[in-house]
Amino acid sequence: MEVFVARGYHAAAMDEIAERAGVSKPVLYQHFPGKQELYLALLDESVEQLIDTVRTALRSTNDNRQRVSATFSAYFEYVAEHRGTFRLVFESDFTNEPTVRERLEEADRKCADMISQVIKEDAGLADDEAHLLGIGLVGMAQVSARYWLSTLGTIPREAAEQLVARLAWRGISGWPRTSDQPEHPPGEA
Repeated sequence: MEVFVARGYHAAAMDEIAERAGVSKPVLYQHFPGKQELYLALLDESVEQLIDTVRTALRSTNDNRQRVSATFSAYFEYVAEHRGTFRLVFESDFTNEPTVRERLEEADRKCADMISQVIKEDAGLADDEAHLLGIGLVGMAQVSARYWLSTLGTIPREAAEQLVARLAWRGISGWPRTSDQPEHPPGEA
């Protein structure tokens, strides 16, 4: 991963990857037929990690305001703690390769599907409407987290998370909750 992140897909050499992994090049090729397969395996692992992070955030509470905040925090945390992984997923020089693009679109779709399911259940929107909002929120999280990473140090992570989460919450809270669950736990405003 370090080699792909530092050099990009095209400049990464299997010799250097094998050396950094502490294995011989033939051993590396026993596990991965080529550089692309190794890259895709790393990408799949990274994408699954992001999806799991979003899933955990969505399941962390039934309070939607806190859920929005937790989900944006999940994206920013993923960016902050896994900078190399994040760059591999979203800023690679290989993202236009069809197999890579397909995996990235699948990750966006899975995250948007999880988010849109919550929106659909809570706001009573149709599938396509909820999915559009889910995609919009995923895009907002990704773009703002990427921007924050590029300006690291100008805004503390927690402040950046909350700014963007508040923006998203002000928009998404406009749809009334249709379920019997209270928006906030008793005694909370």
